Order: sequence, then structure tokens, then C-alpha cells
Amino acid sequence: MFKQRLSFKPGCKRILNSQMTVRVSLQNLEIFCVDFWKYVKKTRVLAFHGGLGAGKTTTINALCKALGVEDATGSPTFSIINEYAYNERGKSSSLFHIDLYRLKGIGEVIEAGVEECLYSGSVCLVEWPERAMELFDEHTFHVLIEPIDERTRMVRVLDSGQFSNLGLAEQL
Repeated sequence: MFKQRLSFKPGCKRILNSQMTVRVSLQNLEIFCVDFWKYVKKTRVLAFHGGLGAGKTTTINALCKALGVEDATGSPTFSIINEYAYNERGKSSSLFHIDLYRLKGIGEVIEAGVEECLYSGSVCLVEWPERAMELFDEHTFHVLIEPIDERTRMVRVLDSGQFSNLGLAEQL
């Protein structure tokens, strides 16, 4: 079932140092999100890369819903951090949606409390991670979102090793 919904690059397997590459439309976003959580398994920090309007917030809101967040979700552009509750194996857990777009430098990122969230053990979905790349360790998965047209995106999910092997232009 998993492989039928997603298209992997040739030769890739679902192991460390693998990547997921998927064409996602608004119509199949919900299916993508279910498969996404299966793919990243217990990964706690996910960094979302893409330009303005690429679909980072839309994707994250759908991922929150797929994980079981019942509260209304939205962009934390001005609040910087939104915290949501969801049920994880019978216990209430926190998920942090973090947007670093308005922050200028690592000092502001730390002052806003982002570092505490990243190292809390909670799921953290971070937009504009390039504002503080030094905070993301080898356990981070990177999600690159590239618009194909108004309703469709190419989404690549990479572990930190694969991400660091990309050229700078591909990382942005």
C-alpha cells in the first residue's frame, strides 16, 4: 500500500539515507500526509524548505490534522511558535509549528524559545530553517517543497546526510 501511493527515486529503499520524492496535489494531500508520517516514523524535528507560497504552511497544517491535532491550525508567522496537542500512544503530546521567517539570526531564534522546542523531544515542524541551520542536528529530516503549478507540488523528504550533500541552490 505504501509504495503504491508514493514514487521513490530509482534504487531508493526505506532506510536511513533514503529519500521520498512525491508529486502532491491538494486532492491527494491527505493521503500524502498519512504516508509521510509512516515514512519519517519517530523523527521529531522536520525542517520545511521552500520559497514564499511554496505550500509549507498548507502542508504542515495537513500533517497536523493527519497526526490527530484537533485544534484549528494556522501560520505562526507572527507568534513564531504555535503549540498543538495530539494523542500519541494514549498520551497527550505536544507538536510545535515554528516559523523562523521574521527572525534575524541565531540570537533572535534562541530568544524566541525555538531551541527549547527543538530539544524538547516533541514533534517540531519548522518553516524557514535556513535562518538557524546550526540548531538542526543529524536526526533532522528536511522537506523540500517546490511548486509545479498552482495546485501541485514536488515534495522531497531527505535525512540530514542527503540534505547536506545537496548543493546550496538545491537546499533553498
